[in-house]
Amino acid sequence: MKALVKYEKGVGNFICKDIPVPRPGEDEALIKVVYAGICGTDLHIYHDTYPNTPPVVLGHEFSGIIVSLGSRVKNFSVGDRVVSETNQSYCGVCELCQDARYCLCNERKALGQKRDGAFAEYVAVKSSNLFKISESMDMKTAALAEPLSCVVHAIMERSTIQAGDVVLVSGPGPIGLMALMISVLQGARVIVCGTSTDANRLQMAKTLGAKRIVDVTQEDLKTVIDEETNNRGCDVVLECSGFGKAIQNSLSVLKKRGIFTQIGLTEDPTLIDTNLLCFKEIDYRGCLSKTNWSWRRTVRLMEERAIPLETLVSHVFKLDDWQQAIDAAMQRSGLKIVFDIGSETSL
Repeated sequence: MKALVKYEKGVGNFICKDIPVPRPGEDEALIKVVYAGICGTDLHIYHDTYPNTPPVVLGHEFSGIIVSLGSRVKNFSVGDRVVSETNQSYCGVCELCQDARYCLCNERKALGQKRDGAFAEYVAVKSSNLFKISESMDMKTAALAEPLSCVVHAIMERSTIQAGDVVLVSGPGPIGLMALMISVLQGARVIVCGTSTDANRLQMAKTLGAKRIVDVTQEDLKTVIDEETNNRGCDVVLECSGFGKAIQNSLSVLKKRGIFTQIGLTEDPTLIDTNLLCFKEIDYRGCLSKTNWSWRRTVRLMEERAIPLETLVSHVFKLDDWQQAIDAAMQRSGLKIVFDIGSETSL
């Protein structure tokens, strides 16, 4: 089968090549991948700034169809349309695993990082990771389920957003725009900020329900937030950019006793004014990955078409054109970029 592989450590070192089709274990399903999305994590792996164990097939955001099942798999059938959690293995005995927070287990091995992932024609996945989707769900949109589940976890589990809250979303990339949509669904009044390079994305934020958009290279963020909140500050910050200056600026406009949720990962360690955390009693919360609850809620939201998720897909590439796809993602020339891997082939 065709697959996109990181073949050794270092910057780049991706290659699209033929490799054997994986054989599913007794508790696994073999999935024919239909669409797979490029994540910021894939870009970090490209730059070798995120843990990975080459040679490894990249990719962890995908939709697909079950083509075969291991001997112990129950509750799934060949032909089921599915999306998938990424935790392919973990210790199962630590405190975090017992709390079903597998993504925090020290022994965790995730698809596309330490286990072969979904930038391939087929991927073998633990059946306990799978979630069925209906025949009516668009498979291209379904490939965005995994990042949406991370956002649902960040907002509905790690943050506290109430109807009428003023929420600042910092960074209008795909994750930031998903955060906007979920926050609006929660009844928040959302302000989205970015830079001049985000002009198109900021306009998209406006169409998706942002009450105000801010280009921080043209407007002073604090002045805008003061205007919008009567000098009180925003109730919640959802930091999705991963840029140090954006983090510091967002902290400065948060109200006293406000909630700051860090969703975006930074390239390097970041300096912030920790005195702000004390003087304003800011509740600074980290957020990683997702939970089984956020997965179930995500699938429900998608099945109910509660948010216009399909509007985020801007580019579709074939796997052979992976370099163009990666370049487009790094240059931020689009929104969500996906590979069409199996939409034109039959089972």
